[in-house]
Amino acid sequence: MAATEADRDPSALCSEFLDFSAKDTASRWLAAADLQQEVCRHLAIYVPRIFCLGLSGSDREEQREELACQLLLLAPLEWLLLGEEPAAGLALLQENNQPSALCGHVFKVGEPTYSCRECAADPTCVLCMKCFLGSVHKEHRYRMTTSGGGGFCDCGDSEAWKTGPYCQKHTPGDGNQDTEEDPVAQLPTDMVGRAFSVFFIILKYAVDLLTWEHEDLLPAGLQPPEREDTYYCMLFNDEVHTYEQVIYTLQKAVSCSQKEAVSFATTVDRDGRKSVRYGDFQFCEQAKSVIVRNTSRQSKPLRVQVMHSSVVAHQCFALKALSWLGQIIQYSDGLRRILCQVGLQKGPEGENSSLVDRLMLNDSKMWKGARNIYHQLLMNSLLMDLKYKKIFAIQFAKNYRRLQTDFMEDDHERVVSVTSLSVQLFTVPTMARMLMVEENLMTTIIRTFVDHLRHRDPQGRFQFDRYTAQQAFKFGRVQSLIGDLKYVLISPPSKWSDQLRLKFLEGFCAFLELLKCMQGMDPVVRQVGQHIEMEPEWEAAFTLQMKLTNIITMIQEWCSTDERVLIEAYKKCLSALSHCHNSLPDGEQPISLSLAGHSVETFRYQVSQEKVSIHLPVCRLLAGLHILLSRTEVASHFPEQLPLGELSPPLLIELPLRCLVLCAQVHAGMWRRNGFSLINQIYYYHNVKCRVEMFDKDIIMLQAGASMMDPNHFLMIVLSRFEVFHVFSTADIRKRYREANKDLVQQNTLIEEMLHLIIMVVGERYVAGVGQVEPYDEVRREIIHLLSIRPMAHSELAKALPENGNKETGLERVIDSVASFKKPGVTGRGLYELRPEWNRYFNLYFHHYSRADQSKAEEAQRKLRRQSGEDTALPPPPPPPLCPLFGSLVNLLQCDALLAIEGAVLQWAVEPSGGGWTESMLQRVLHLVGMALLEEQQQLESSSGDEDVTFNYTCKITREAPSTSGSVLALLESLQNTPHLEVHKDMITWILKMVSNIKMMRERTSSASSFTVSLERGSEETMRDKDKAERKRKAEMARLRREKIMAQMSEMQKHFINENKELFQQSMEELEASTSAADHSPPSAELTCVSQVAVGPRRVGGTERRQLVTCILCQEEQEVRGHSRAMVLAAFVQRSTVLSKNRHCNLPNPEHRDPLFMHPDLCLGIHTASCGHIMHATCWQRYFEAVQLKEQRRQQRLRGHTSYDVENGEFLCPLCECLSNTVIPMLPHAASPDHSVENPSFEVWLKTTNQLIAALHSAHRTQSEGAAEEAEPVVPQGFRVDFTPQNPFSSSISEMITTFSLSTYKVGLKVNPNEQDPRVPVLSWSSCAYTIQSIERLLMDEEKPLFGSLPCRQDDCLSSLTRFSSACWTAAPLKTVHTHFIRLLSALVPDTQVENTASILEIDMFHLLVYSVLAYSSVHCLDQSGCGVVDSGHLHLLHLVTVAHLVQILLTSTTEEVCMDQDNSGSEEEELTCQLYSTLRKHLGSVLPEVSSGWQLYRCLKAGVLPFLRAAALFFHYLNSTAPPAELMIAGPGQWEALCSYLSLPSNLLLLHLNQQTLLKPLIHSWCCHPGVRQTLQGSGAIIRFPRESNRLIELPEDYSVLINQASSFTSVNTQCPRSGGDKSRAPTLCLVCGCMLCSQSYCCQTEVDGEDVGACTAHTFTCGAGLGLFLRVRESQVLFVAGKTKGCFYPPPYLDDYGETDQGLKRGNPLHLCAERYRKIERLWRQHGIAEVIGHAQEANQALVAIDWQHL
Repeated sequence: MAATEADRDPSALCSEFLDFSAKDTASRWLAAADLQQEVCRHLAIYVPRIFCLGLSGSDREEQREELACQLLLLAPLEWLLLGEEPAAGLALLQENNQPSALCGHVFKVGEPTYSCRECAADPTCVLCMKCFLGSVHKEHRYRMTTSGGGGFCDCGDSEAWKTGPYCQKHTPGDGNQDTEEDPVAQLPTDMVGRAFSVFFIILKYAVDLLTWEHEDLLPAGLQPPEREDTYYCMLFNDEVHTYEQVIYTLQKAVSCSQKEAVSFATTVDRDGRKSVRYGDFQFCEQAKSVIVRNTSRQSKPLRVQVMHSSVVAHQCFALKALSWLGQIIQYSDGLRRILCQVGLQKGPEGENSSLVDRLMLNDSKMWKGARNIYHQLLMNSLLMDLKYKKIFAIQFAKNYRRLQTDFMEDDHERVVSVTSLSVQLFTVPTMARMLMVEENLMTTIIRTFVDHLRHRDPQGRFQFDRYTAQQAFKFGRVQSLIGDLKYVLISPPSKWSDQLRLKFLEGFCAFLELLKCMQGMDPVVRQVGQHIEMEPEWEAAFTLQMKLTNIITMIQEWCSTDERVLIEAYKKCLSALSHCHNSLPDGEQPISLSLAGHSVETFRYQVSQEKVSIHLPVCRLLAGLHILLSRTEVASHFPEQLPLGELSPPLLIELPLRCLVLCAQVHAGMWRRNGFSLINQIYYYHNVKCRVEMFDKDIIMLQAGASMMDPNHFLMIVLSRFEVFHVFSTADIRKRYREANKDLVQQNTLIEEMLHLIIMVVGERYVAGVGQVEPYDEVRREIIHLLSIRPMAHSELAKALPENGNKETGLERVIDSVASFKKPGVTGRGLYELRPEWNRYFNLYFHHYSRADQSKAEEAQRKLRRQSGEDTALPPPPPPPLCPLFGSLVNLLQCDALLAIEGAVLQWAVEPSGGGWTESMLQRVLHLVGMALLEEQQQLESSSGDEDVTFNYTCKITREAPSTSGSVLALLESLQNTPHLEVHKDMITWILKMVSNIKMMRERTSSASSFTVSLERGSEETMRDKDKAERKRKAEMARLRREKIMAQMSEMQKHFINENKELFQQSMEELEASTSAADHSPPSAELTCVSQVAVGPRRVGGTERRQLVTCILCQEEQEVRGHSRAMVLAAFVQRSTVLSKNRHCNLPNPEHRDPLFMHPDLCLGIHTASCGHIMHATCWQRYFEAVQLKEQRRQQRLRGHTSYDVENGEFLCPLCECLSNTVIPMLPHAASPDHSVENPSFEVWLKTTNQLIAALHSAHRTQSEGAAEEAEPVVPQGFRVDFTPQNPFSSSISEMITTFSLSTYKVGLKVNPNEQDPRVPVLSWSSCAYTIQSIERLLMDEEKPLFGSLPCRQDDCLSSLTRFSSACWTAAPLKTVHTHFIRLLSALVPDTQVENTASILEIDMFHLLVYSVLAYSSVHCLDQSGCGVVDSGHLHLLHLVTVAHLVQILLTSTTEEVCMDQDNSGSEEEELTCQLYSTLRKHLGSVLPEVSSGWQLYRCLKAGVLPFLRAAALFFHYLNSTAPPAELMIAGPGQWEALCSYLSLPSNLLLLHLNQQTLLKPLIHSWCCHPGVRQTLQGSGAIIRFPRESNRLIELPEDYSVLINQASSFTSVNTQCPRSGGDKSRAPTLCLVCGCMLCSQSYCCQTEVDGEDVGACTAHTFTCGAGLGLFLRVRESQVLFVAGKTKGCFYPPPYLDDYGETDQGLKRGNPLHLCAERYRKIERLWRQHGIAEVIGHAQEANQALVAIDWQHL
């Protein structure tokens, strides 16, 4: 069906393409009478023939549409508009246009945005990267975030920035500084007319189609000439159904593949709709019914429509046309202004009839793609033209309520709703105020908000209980209104007009109505008897509170800028509060309380029995305004205008006091049965997010009330509400113990809390308005107290401080004055530590401390004081003076009621019988006494002698109290030396000292200036001396006690040794023997130091040391011997590309791959690592079986993963939990060489070996073909070809040798184990060679010495691995190993019997050396004469391979001509090098360049061969256990000679060639004549140069935002990938190994690996890192390690902010810079092959990591 459609059309169109002339069409239109009709007719004919011909699939199809649309539809419009060739016309327009100062760049998803924290008017003001880099702000404190898409750059908007609104590019020129001329006037008049018509026609056409409701018809004038039965089944996006549901449904409905369904779903999610079927009406209707039926089970069904293809075509073109308009107006501000006029022109229908209004009001009916395009157009046009931006803003505000209501019903995210434009309009301060005055915006927003929260209780309060999911979703939507209100209020006005006052106060009244609905929300009643059944809903109310916190603060800021507004607001708030009080139930009976000779009238109310609510926003707002009265001094200027007389202080304090009592009772455990919801509410009430407008304001309200009341009355009401009044009012205190009805512990806690509250009410003065302080002091005090707990990182401090509306905490202004910064190391983060001089400001009862914080801070402070040798008293810090309005607060400290309370507590402490008091109660009383004394001292100091000081605490505490047995002071003196109060002794001493100070001051008020007299200091010193003496005495006692215990222990030990004499005798002798041996060895070592040789007949044997090891599982000790039980080392074998020079090479099928010759590009190696822990093989097998069993059981129980994959043989080392997947058997050291036999020369050895090989060839042929035909080859003397040596190892060791061989085989080739495969030993050798090479590179790059610097786990691993490799031939058939040796040798010594050998340039020489040395043992064992020695064979092989390597290096060397004239008389080395090079040129001719400088060649040769020699030294050291020479144990000069002598090579390596020239000549000739050499050198393959450069991770930019920018402009290679930027789900991820940018975590970029769909990162690891990957997730600022499909972990990124912290998830937005050390650490991990181990440890430590589907990343 679809095919015929597609066939019919293109050819017909093509002919019309050629005949069609856009110019003629445009002139025809111009001549027409009705332009609109003409254009519509043209569109009616062409649009359905260009768009929507079948299900669009290919890119070609899209290109064809684009082309046809441009030629046939848009070109005529451009001709019509410009009246000339479009390209020239547009260029001319742009030339004449004066560019706007606004940048207006619209952000893509994930693009970096910058906001200046010092200059931005609010956090929504952002710059794009280009403008930012060209602005002054990059030197300021800025915040960097990634955009969610949609907003635009505010560069050039002077209202958005306090300073520096323009970047270099957008700075306006001198000419157009303030020309407010109309840009339309710049255009030719005829063009203006045409522009009006064209823009109107196109915009109206687009609006008609996008708001079109019919699925089958088109608007009049657009009906197609002939109408066919072609329909689309169109699927629309919603936010309810998941990807999986949609994919599943589509597969069923339109029977497509999984991949197609994924592509459909991705497009629907991105564009908002997608056609999923094309055909006749019936065909589409059937698909629709299936989709609806399948998705309507759980929720409302997916939205599907069957639409006529012509309707869809016109809608497609409508979007193209809108985009076209957006592009055209970029060329000229005049055209932009015309489009704005056309869009906002009122239509004939009157109100809301302009085209823009129609779009706006139909927003929620459109699909996502259409919304995005028209929003973009609005941004490019209306929002860039300041005149029309205002007109649009007014329309937006007029329709605000309707738009928001539509948004509530709509299920799309806010980003794609037109309501999100509010951020562009309301954040402009002048615009916001204009809308507030003209459209009453503030009131509208608040009323809309209140209307949408309809659930109320009978008292009219919000009710959130039993919240359904639907309501919760709606509540989430409603919160966006609060965001809009925040934008409107974000900057308070500097000048007020009467209109603005009026409208703001109207808005304020509306806001009070909202708060009244919150006052008393979610009331709670104490559960008694049984636990609450259902936890009540509490989160919604707190969410609302948190969202409104900033609004409340901002409203207070607005009020503070104008006195008249403040007074009016205060009155309105007060009447609202009294209205709330009047609605309280009246059944409270009045009672009278009396204490300490005072009495007060109040009413009976018990928090523990009645309803109480935490939500009191009206009270708290009043408290906030009350402080403003004090701060702005309105209270003292206009007292007559304020209703302060009407205030009833007991009513003001009532509700906040109940709230604080509720907290105290919860702390005392009286509300346990009310469940967690209440605990959570109390937590948030104190939490930094809410406390500013909750807890803090309650304290302020109590302070306000207390400052207007008689302090005794205030205290009696507090005692009564805390339900502890009876405790202090009874005549006889002791009665209190007999009161059995109350839990004593609870009661004590309540008294403690009550005392704490009094401390806070009197002492918390760091709010501007309560005390005479600045906001700066408040922040500083918070920081001092946070850092008193412990040193903290910048982010912790920022989190613990409240943010204002601009997300600022004021931290940076203060921090440097009070704290010093300690930079972090390679791990951890930077910390701030409090400077010691600020410790004296520490207040133990700081009101924002939680209990845990308080005890930590107390401990830390006491410790500090002890360290600096002071006493441990923590007296209250000196308080700042109070403001006049709160001045009378201090009288609380000296009122009779408080004195009575203090006296009572001290009295209980004197006679500590029973549990009637607690130490913390006493501590609080002492604190209060200290506060009063400080207050008195300050008043005395500040009074000028003559006036009388009203505060007279010292006299009052000296007086006898009537009820108690003595004055407060007398009680304190009697407590000073009681033994059970040792802790408080210092504090009491401090108080008594203060009292005597103050008395002296009072006596000497006449000479007030000289009161610091030496006497007081003297008394202080004697006190200190006494203290010191006391401490000394205690320390001495402790020392004596310790010595006594030690003596006893030593006595017991002697006794034990005497009893077990012979045991100890034996071990002592052994010890002596070993120490004496150690004493004698050094001199001999010094003699042989020069001649340490590791290979060849002169090799120095390893000292015959016995290797004793202990099994970590059974703790048994055993010697490593060939015939004993096997001991094994836990190991981890993995494939590796760390050394690879050709990462993406395609390896042949593992079944046919021949690993015998390793290519020099080391494209894929096998690395073995070990944690160094040793077990018996049998113990390990038992352990592993247990792990397997456990795994089977676990799989049956729960289906999750573990951090290791048992099926692949993985396990965790039983001791260190290091990831392992096999074990290496431990074998004994090599035997010492036999120096008695003579050693054949190279010539003899080569001849013998060749004879032997010929004999072996013949023997192998005989075995395979039967009878021998040809002459028997000569077997060298003493050799037996048919000899089968006996196995030198016990069966358990042989079994382990096989186990490890098969592990390397399985991992290296990725095949199933097969013992018969001849490649098994090769892979073990390969792992040995590769591991040595990688460790040699590491040591080289870190500039460490070759020997002695490896950690012992690597040392053990290498020695076991090498000795294992030398023995693994014993587990394979001899014939196999012989064949390998023959092939290996044939690469260097031509052998006619062996075909297709590799060329010398295709072999890595170190691998060749290792393989041939290890395989040689199997050939050497045939020598039965007993006079041959294996060492000479090793040496000759080393010499031969070294020469081959020298040739290899010379062939690939590139020497650039250096005109440094070295003296022509070159050294011997240089001459010989030139000689060898000319030999090679003789064979290869012009392929090799001519090189004249021997010095250069030799330098090149020496550098190239060094890594090979170093690796060989390591190999022979571990193979033969020869101690290395001292020169190689240190990094420094003399390495080359020592290395050569250790390998028994001449230090001039070219002598190897010179001495054996006759033998080597034919070999070198055969190497050079190999056809592969010439081909490679002529450029058929990549040439590997020596020395190979070490691989490094990629270079990362210093500034993180460069990366974010790269990521936002990155588009995936995959054509299905949503490239159109608007996709949030993509996570651009950078491979740190090769620098590839990938599209992670998205459905569209999954690929198939081994029959399983995996994400882009996982797929990339298999091509780039052999299954292992290191990535940087750019938008999250996170490093990702992946190993295989099931393992991964996140790792801290190498980017830090200025405070030494990483910012994973870019939440804080501080600028990030590369920390080179941390990046090097990651690189080192990778090069040490430690990534898999890190992942293993991370997954073990955090089980949540195991559950992540790593393969989808």
